Amino acid sequence: MAAFQLQRTVPLPVDEAWRRLTRWHRHGDSVPLTRVTVTTPPPTDEGTRIVARTGLGPLAFDDPMEVTVWRPPQDDSPGLCRLEKRGRIVRGWAELEVRRGPGGRARVVWREEIRVRAVPRALDAVLARAGRYVFGREVNRLLREP
Repeated sequence: MAAFQLQRTVPLPVDEAWRRLTRWHRHGDSVPLTRVTVTTPPPTDEGTRIVARTGLGPLAFDDPMEVTVWRPPQDDSPGLCRLEKRGRIVRGWAELEVRRGPGGRARVVWREEIRVRAVPRALDAVLARAGRYVFGREVNRLLREP
C-alpha cells in the first residue's frame, strides 16, 4: 500500500479547523473531475458513508468510504476521524487528527494508506507522492476557506 502523511499548523481554533476539514461535500472542489457526495443523512458520525466520484462518463470510478471512527475535538482532547476506503478500485484508509498546537493554533495531521487496483506495488512511492501533493493542496484549500 502507498502511505503518506501531511502535517499543517494553522492560525485557527481546533474546532474551526475540524469543521472546515470535515465538510465532506467540499472535498474534491479543487481536484479535477472529482465530485464528493455524502450518501447518509447528517450529522457525520460512525457509519457515515461518502463517495468520491472521479473521471468522466464510462471512465469514471467511485471511491466509497465509511467513517469508522468519529471523535470530534473536545476540551483538550484531539479530534480523530478514520475513513475506510471500500471500493473496487481504491482500498485503504485515511485518518484526520486535529489537536492544539503551539500558540493555540490548530495542528492537523492527515495520514493515508491506499491501494489502487491495477497499479503495481512498484509504483507505491509514485502513488504516495501524488497523494501527498493532491491531498496537501486540498487540505490547504479547506483550511483557508471559512
